[in-house]
Formats: sequence, structure tokens, C-alpha cells
Amino acid sequence: MARIFVIGICFTWTGFHDENEMSWLCWTCYGACKEVDIFLVGAPKAGTTWLAHVMDQNPNITLSNPKEPNLVASHKGTFVRDDVEPDWTEYDSYFSGSGLRMDASVHTFGCPIAPSRILERFPKAKFILCLREPVSRAVSHWNMVRNTGEAEKAGRDWSSFEKAWDDESLRVDSFYGSSMEKWLNKFDRSRFLIVDSSRMRGDPKQVLNEIGDFLGLGNWEYEFDMGRHANSAEARRPLSGAGVAAKSLFLLIPGFFKRPIVRYLQKRDWNIYRLPVLSRKGFFQALNDDHYRLCGEELREDLVYFGSQTGFDVSAWVNEIHRRSQ
Repeated sequence: MARIFVIGICFTWTGFHDENEMSWLCWTCYGACKEVDIFLVGAPKAGTTWLAHVMDQNPNITLSNPKEPNLVASHKGTFVRDDVEPDWTEYDSYFSGSGLRMDASVHTFGCPIAPSRILERFPKAKFILCLREPVSRAVSHWNMVRNTGEAEKAGRDWSSFEKAWDDESLRVDSFYGSSMEKWLNKFDRSRFLIVDSSRMRGDPKQVLNEIGDFLGLGNWEYEFDMGRHANSAEARRPLSGAGVAAKSLFLLIPGFFKRPIVRYLQKRDWNIYRLPVLSRKGFFQALNDDHYRLCGEELREDLVYFGSQTGFDVSAWVNEIHRRSQ
């Protein structure tokens, strides 16, 4: 589809597609972009990082580089919001290879304008939605942000979970039912495969087989290592002074030389900034019943709504929240 603006009038042209049903070419006044076939979305701390890198082993899937382009949605992370029209030519450059294109920008699910944008540009897209019991997810998200220092940079006070929970930036990724309503207004339920993140650890092969069937790719022999590419607390160690200096020096290296090095390290899950000399032990608060008492009831109600919309079994999550909120 192309849009041409002449003296404030918008003309629309519907493009063409080749013999590959999932490879459309969409044109916009902001450039051209081939069809993106898969959006791996959900909520932060629900296993999307691990799943994206495992799926990237399959030659029939092309994972964007970076894994989270954060261009389609207005939510560019936990705090940043920008609803400017994406540069679709730039977005297209994040994909290389002939497989089904997959964008793993996790914050897309909580973005209110993403469903409309994706329907307009990529109407045949499918969605893999990774979710986790929402109270434990929110606490894990808060722990992560405490270590990255994002809240301070954004001028937010996340010094306690109670203060963080008052911030819409944490809440928006926790209310699955409210977000799902917006997506189901644009896409049929059959476009979504919903995955409980605990199943990735308990039965990863079955989860990947279900994903293969959902995408029409069949089964692929993946290598599983639950420790690799897991966005764990250990991987979020804050930088030491030496780490900050090393990262500053690395930023000076030209991109054409740096990119293949970064890609090589990422595929092997080698993060030099985890080294003790370059990092230090970070903040961590264990999940406890006080967290459930603070936000459990409203999240439980939202989960029931999510289940009624999708038919996804949320009973285990609902029961756990109820038990720990007492």
C-alpha cells in the first residue's frame, strides 16, 4: 500500500504480492518495507529473549537485528513513548535473509496504536504472545529496571515496588486483558499463539513444536540451553567504573567493524560486561506476599477478562494470586 500526500490530500495505492503469500511489499511516504510475518510480543520478563534466540536457529526464520527494533510501536521500552510515523525503510534494513521475518519488540503488545499500524502495513502477520503470572512478572520487571537505571534517567521514582506500581509504565505491561482487547478489535483470535513462559522451561521442545505448527513450518531440531539468552538477574549486573569506560571506548569503534563482532557474541550469549572487573552485584528483592497484596486483586480481575476473551486457561495464575493476596 502506498500513500501519496499532495496539498493535504491522501491518495492510496494497493500494492502487489508475489507467489509467496507471506511476502507482501508495502510502500509508504516514509519508504518501503517488505512484509513482517511474525511479531514475538508479550510482556518484559516473560521469556521472549530466550525464545527469540532459539527460534533464530531455524533458517526459515529471520530475526530482526536488533532483536527489538522498537520502531512499529509507540512504546520504545519501559518509559520512552513516541508516536511519530516509523521510518519503514530503516525498519526494512533490520532484516536480512530469506526466512519469515520476525520482530521481537516485546513492548509492542502494550502499545495502543500498534494493532492499527500492523494491520495497515502487515495484515497477514501472526503473533506469538509470551506471558507470565503478572504479579511475579511485574516484580521481576521492577528489579530489572532498578539495575539498569532506566527509571532515574526517565525522571521516575522506582525506589520501591509500591512507587513503581503507581507508574503507568509498569502497569501497562501487566494488564493483559486490557491490551488484548485492542488487538482483538483488529485481528482474529486465530492469529495469536499464547505461551505461558513457564512452559518454555518445563517443556521447551513441545512449545517450539507448537510454534512450528502455528507458523506452518513444521518441526525443527533446536538446541536448548535454558541458561543461554535468558534475561536473568545475573545478566543484568550494573556496570562498574571500568565497565563504563570499556563501553565508552567500544562505542567509538565504527559500526561496520563492530556489528559482526556484536552479532558473533550475541549468538553465543557472551556478554563481556558480565565479567566481575566490568560489573558489580545488582539490586534484587525476592517476590513476596506483600507484592500480591498490593496489586493482586486488580490483576486477578484483568486476568479473568483476558481468559474470557481468548479462551486461554488462566486458572493457575488466578488461584496463585488469590492465595498469596490473603
